[in-house]
Amino acid sequence: MSNNRLLGQIQRPPQPPAPILGAVHLDDCPRQPLIPVYLVVVGAFGLALGVLACLPCARQPEDGGPANPLARVCAAWNSLTSFFLFCWFITGNVWIYSIYEPNYNKNTTSVDPFCDRTLYQFAFWTTTLVYILLGLFLLGGFCVLLCFCLCGRADPDHEI
Repeated sequence: MSNNRLLGQIQRPPQPPAPILGAVHLDDCPRQPLIPVYLVVVGAFGLALGVLACLPCARQPEDGGPANPLARVCAAWNSLTSFFLFCWFITGNVWIYSIYEPNYNKNTTSVDPFCDRTLYQFAFWTTTLVYILLGLFLLGGFCVLLCFCLCGRADPDHEI
């Protein structure tokens, strides 16, 4: 990569997050028009879940006392939102991976519908990154479990 091209990449502004990218390119994927909707919804609900988790009402009391009713509502909302996001993620996988690799050329004379390159690749790689991180997490957990078993710390007869 030449220095001019590298400098051009550095000077280019960063890409917007999922809900903004999905909203900007809402009509730019006739091949699978639900991909931009997927990005908007997953970004908005993910943001709402993150904000709600930071609120003091979502935390359990540290002294072990009874949780206030608002904390129960927050916990129920977090559970429902997490379940919805899981189902939405599976649905988005179907939409994204079913059209791999779409036609990126909007001005083509072919009848094959296109999908905006930035939109599709953002959706594809963020979804793929979730699987990569999940695989690394599972591999790391397996390695820790294996180390505990080999070192004897997982044996219930040993007292620490």
